[in-house]
Amino acid sequence: MVIAKLMPINAAPRDHPELLKAQLLVGAKQFPLMYLVLTVNLWTLASCFIGVAPHWLSLIVPILFTIAFGYRALTWHKMEDASTNPDFAFLALKSVRRRALIFSGFLVIWMLMLFPHGNGDMHVRIGFFAAMNCIGLVIFFQRLHSSAYAIMGITITPIIMFAIYTQNSNLTSIMVNIGLVSLLLLIVVRMQTQDFIDMVNARIKLERIGAENLQIANQDSLTGLTNRRQFFSHLEVAFEIAKKKNKRIAIGIIDLDGFKPVNDLYGHAMGDSLLIEVGQRLSALTDEHTSVSRLGGDEFAITFTNCPDDAELLDRGNKFCDTLREPFTIADACLEISGSIGFATFPELAEDAEELYERADYALYHSKHNNRGEAFLFSHKHIQEIDAQNKLEQTLSRANLKDEMSVVFQPIIDCKIQQTVAFEALARWNSPKMGSVSPCHFIPAAERLGLIGNLTKILLEKALSVAVKWPNYIRLSFNLSAHDICSAEGISRILGIIHASGIDANRLDFEITETAMMHDRDQAITSIEMLKMLGCGIALDDFGTGYSSLTQLHAMPLTKIKIDRSFVIDLNEYSASFKIVKSLIALSSDMDIGCILEGVETAEELTAIESLGGQFIQGYFYSKPLLESELAEFIEETSSLRHADTH
Repeated sequence: MVIAKLMPINAAPRDHPELLKAQLLVGAKQFPLMYLVLTVNLWTLASCFIGVAPHWLSLIVPILFTIAFGYRALTWHKMEDASTNPDFAFLALKSVRRRALIFSGFLVIWMLMLFPHGNGDMHVRIGFFAAMNCIGLVIFFQRLHSSAYAIMGITITPIIMFAIYTQNSNLTSIMVNIGLVSLLLLIVVRMQTQDFIDMVNARIKLERIGAENLQIANQDSLTGLTNRRQFFSHLEVAFEIAKKKNKRIAIGIIDLDGFKPVNDLYGHAMGDSLLIEVGQRLSALTDEHTSVSRLGGDEFAITFTNCPDDAELLDRGNKFCDTLREPFTIADACLEISGSIGFATFPELAEDAEELYERADYALYHSKHNNRGEAFLFSHKHIQEIDAQNKLEQTLSRANLKDEMSVVFQPIIDCKIQQTVAFEALARWNSPKMGSVSPCHFIPAAERLGLIGNLTKILLEKALSVAVKWPNYIRLSFNLSAHDICSAEGISRILGIIHASGIDANRLDFEITETAMMHDRDQAITSIEMLKMLGCGIALDDFGTGYSSLTQLHAMPLTKIKIDRSFVIDLNEYSASFKIVKSLIALSSDMDIGCILEGVETAEELTAIESLGGQFIQGYFYSKPLLESELAEFIEETSSLRHADTH
């Protein structure tokens, strides 16, 4: 049983490459020191026989051993760099026991040849040398214990037998004792080896778990693509390589157009299936220099580590957009979406990875607002736009909003009776530093800076203070932002302002956009219901420009829609616009909600609208936005026109 337990585990387990590499790494660290110990012991014994034994035996042989030990020590020192190669480790470890037996055998022969040249005291020294070498080698070979067994057998056994043969009782007693100690030491080595194997297996298991956790941390669980974290990590690495090797790289950020209606109409399960297929389509267009990541939601990123020229980059970007326009068939449903992509390149247009991403995001924003469904490349002119935007934001953040902001009013006319029925309040900013700034610039800036709530409060208070003086039949129309209707705090503030103004809430219309509704649909619906309960009207602004405007008609408690100017321009000349406006006017009539046509500028447009049954008109044909001081005169003029038409 003891012998069975001491049977060696295979010194070179080829089917366990990790153990092979671990054993070789231990050997590479320990064996150079082992050869140093052997050399010191060798010369300690040899020095006792110089002048006693023949010159070749006491000096030449130790020198040859020293050269061999030094060569092997240097060889093992170099093996540490090759410890990651399991095939090399297998071959190296396979030869360990053979070399250990050869060296041990030669040492035993050398020791036995020294016996005739010494007395009893020297014989004990030979035995002590053999014992120290054996015990030391067993310790050094404890991770390769099959070699340790062989070393003990070839070193201790002959010395014990020779000691018995010499009938030297002291030497025999010492060597037998050392043999028993070595045997017990082998049992400990056997246990240590098993512990080492268990430790290697445990480390492999932990590394596997760590690799799995790392994959989970860096992989999008839905699409299987790299996630936002891994995208930025990969981008940092690619950026550093590009800087060192003077390479051109690019990133593109893709945002899906029309994805939210899929979730709203078909549910999130269908939306998830769509995202998976989007990821597959995008991945199919990549190569060894291109990778796709999902940043979150319906936003994806493309990284080009070997960026082509601008024309080819845009061409490849448009191919990504083209593949997204092809219908998706999921669970018998045919889904149609599109995607916009914004590109930025290094080194021309960014100095670090973060700036590269921000500029690609800016290009995406530009693409969605100007070239929806297409690829767009960030350029030097956009740097000037960003600088101007930063200047605007800095000025706005330091502005005295109450003093610098004002309100103008654009009339809404009932063209059937030629009377002003409402005024839309429009914000104006006259900055001491920047002069007159357009709302299309400072409103988005206020939203980015988190100032929009305070801005709404100031503008609404000013608009209500003017509207309260108008005749009761004239309404006030006021625009609300996403922040205003998508937060409980925002809508509470608005309700408080209305109550404090003293105006009849039935004279108020609040305009919202479809985009504003998308931020928090549930809270937006709640806010709208609260305004409706107060008596306010709700108008959907820029109707027809969103991708799901028709769905809002039954989902929201609207009282009016405002048809965007893009449908009104040259209405009398374009049959498509004529038909669209005709349908929308008829639809609003059937649903018993008001319909206001924005941006009417010519008599021809007005005539076409009147022929379609349009009634409420807003635009420069009747009036530009008016100052408070101009309102009374305008109201009187339109009232006079009505009376003149009546008579």
